[in-house]
Amino acid sequence: MESIVFLGFNLYAWITIATVLTMFTVLLFTKLRADLVFLGAIAILFVTGVLNAKEAFSGFSSTSVVIIGVLFVVVAGLTHTGVLQWIVKHLLGQPDSYSKAVVRLMLPVAALSSFLSNTTVVALFVGIVKMWSKKLNVSPSKLLIPLSYASGMGGVCTLIGTPPNLIISGLYAENTGTVMNVLATTIPGLFCLFVGVLSIIAMRKLLPDRKAPEAAFESTSDYTVELLVPSDNPHIGETIEKAGLQKVRGGSLIEIIHFDEMVSPAIPDEPIMGGDRLIFAGQIDEILDLKQSHGLVNADHHVFTMSEVDRDRQLRTAYVTFGSSLINKKLGGTNFEKDNNMILVAVARRGKRIEESPHDVVLQAGDTLLFECPPRINIHTDRLSSQLHFFDSAQVPNIGKKTLISTIVMMAMVVLSALNVIPLLQCAFLAAMAMLLFRCCNVDQAMKAINWEILMVFAGSVVLGVAIQKTGIAERLAFGILDVCGTNPIVVMTAICLVGTFITEFISNTAAGAMFFPIMYEAAEKLGYEPYPFLIALMISVSSSFATPIGSPTHMLVYGPGGYRFSDFMRIGLLMNFIILAANILIVNIIYPLTPLNP
Repeated sequence: MESIVFLGFNLYAWITIATVLTMFTVLLFTKLRADLVFLGAIAILFVTGVLNAKEAFSGFSSTSVVIIGVLFVVVAGLTHTGVLQWIVKHLLGQPDSYSKAVVRLMLPVAALSSFLSNTTVVALFVGIVKMWSKKLNVSPSKLLIPLSYASGMGGVCTLIGTPPNLIISGLYAENTGTVMNVLATTIPGLFCLFVGVLSIIAMRKLLPDRKAPEAAFESTSDYTVELLVPSDNPHIGETIEKAGLQKVRGGSLIEIIHFDEMVSPAIPDEPIMGGDRLIFAGQIDEILDLKQSHGLVNADHHVFTMSEVDRDRQLRTAYVTFGSSLINKKLGGTNFEKDNNMILVAVARRGKRIEESPHDVVLQAGDTLLFECPPRINIHTDRLSSQLHFFDSAQVPNIGKKTLISTIVMMAMVVLSALNVIPLLQCAFLAAMAMLLFRCCNVDQAMKAINWEILMVFAGSVVLGVAIQKTGIAERLAFGILDVCGTNPIVVMTAICLVGTFITEFISNTAAGAMFFPIMYEAAEKLGYEPYPFLIALMISVSSSFATPIGSPTHMLVYGPGGYRFSDFMRIGLLMNFIILAANILIVNIIYPLTPLNP
């Protein structure tokens, strides 16, 4: 099979190319889980003989993948002891200008993201920034994109800050036997962060000024109406369903108040009594037609208040995530509310409430939904978290002595690794054991913190890189780039980083890092230079996705809360891509001058 050659690639290479292209197409255009897609790709490469058993499963034993898994436990200790919350509370403050607000926000976020999961940091800050923006009288949309950008730029400042850094450094160690220092990307990363902060301030007019999505839900009286059942109503004694009051034109019945008893949710076989207060949610003008059609009257005052809701049922806001199965569906046509014991009260899109029955709205990604639900509903289940992201889902732990302990453990891990006293893998294991030993998190919390889907994607990315390198694809592409760009190393470095930057707008940065590592490594060797600086530049490039909301999980976290449109990211993001690319190439070549390979 290897003897069959077409356009310079053998059959195994074409199988690899077809597998990679199919995998990325599936990730882009379907809702299949990423870990299943990567597992399928590994299976194809193994079954077709492209990789042997050891190579096909090498990702699961990769040092970088193991480190990522162990770091989940370390992050769990920091999260459950309130380290992040303490930092937020003491660092944001009350700046007197937008420029100062951007600096006060982006620098702490970048610092945290250098050591913690970007997604964890942004998820914590989203709610805080939304409240903070109200105090500053600034639209949240002016601060949430900088929040997401800061997490990405901060992540590249250390090898443990973002998965591509660990993947690329791990592959470099396997190829050369030389281990990169955990702070290898710190100076280039900080320079790019500095340039990025200045760019955000300079281009702030390109940031959209969107109304906060939940602003449409500020008053319950705006989207609920109460009607009273008079004592002579002909429907008294009938059930809600028989009386035709369960689902009505323009909305639905969400609660009944029998004297002092509140029945929520309103079940179909609940009887109607004289004096009942019926609370409807939806399009008020249409619901008021029930006064004529069903003989109801206006309640003398609006008793359905936020304080009453908080006691028995809560109003909670969430937005529809990218990839949710609710997209392009009407919630009224599904069992979603029944299965999750929730009632949809209203829907907002881009900061404006949609003036129609919420159950008749065809949902889109980023729509903000207002639900009435029990106070203790579990919003962290896989079923819910894959469909919706709740704005108020962050748990606020108590801050105490364990906060200090977990901080010391984290700092010790970084310092010992940076000084090469103990290798990073051993440091990570010791830090995770310390978090459990000092009860910064318990075993259940640690196990739940490990994201097995992400680990599968990381392992698959490593295997993908092995296949690209083994089949000669990387070498052929490297020669192709050299033919186009010539033999100038900086031009070649820039060209590969440019392609990597835009590829990572559509696929995970981990996959982009694994795919471009062998290409960059081969190109550097063909030019006769040490690959180290080329790979440092690549690390920054594959984590510099600014132009699309699907380019990073953190962008998707702020997309709904910011009330953004897809084009909002492109307006400022395309310029940011080129600015950070230029800063990246400049600083890497200053800090790590190109060194010819020993003959």
